Amino acid sequence: MKNMNKKGFTLIELLVVIAIIGLLSTLAVVALGNARQKARDARRLSDLKQLQTALELYYTDQTAYPSGSAVTLGDSTHACLNASGFGSTGCANPYMGKVPSDPLTAQSYTYTAATSSYTVTATLETTVNGLSGGVTLSPSGIADQPI
Repeated sequence: MKNMNKKGFTLIELLVVIAIIGLLSTLAVVALGNARQKARDARRLSDLKQLQTALELYYTDQTAYPSGSAVTLGDSTHACLNASGFGSTGCANPYMGKVPSDPLTAQSYTYTAATSSYTVTATLETTVNGLSGGVTLSPSGIADQPI
C-alpha cells in the first residue's frame, strides 16, 4: 500500500471558508450603512447649531430674524447669510459664508421666520440623543417636531 501525502483542502473546507467570509462581509456592509446614517445625523445636528449661532448673531445686530417662509437653505439663492438676509454665494460681511444643506440631496433644511422667532426643520435618519424623525430648530434649541 502506498503512502499518500494529502496536500491541499477538500471542496467542503473551501465552501465553509467562503460561506464564513460571505457572512462576515455582509455584516460589515450592514454596520457601515448604520454608521453612515449616524454620521449624516451628527452633521445635521452640527449644521443646526451653526445655523442657530449665525441667526442669533444676525438678530443681535438687526433686531429681527431674516425674513422668509419655507426657504430651502443651502440652495443657490439661500447659500449665505449677511445683513441683507439669505443670499446667493459671495455675501459681503457674512454671518455665515456658506449656509449648509442636508447631506442627502433628497432632503433639505427648511427655514421659516416669524415676527421675533424662526424655525428650521430637518429630518433625522436614526435616533440621536432622544431625537428622531423630524426635528425643529428655534431660538430655544433643537426639539422633536410636534405630532
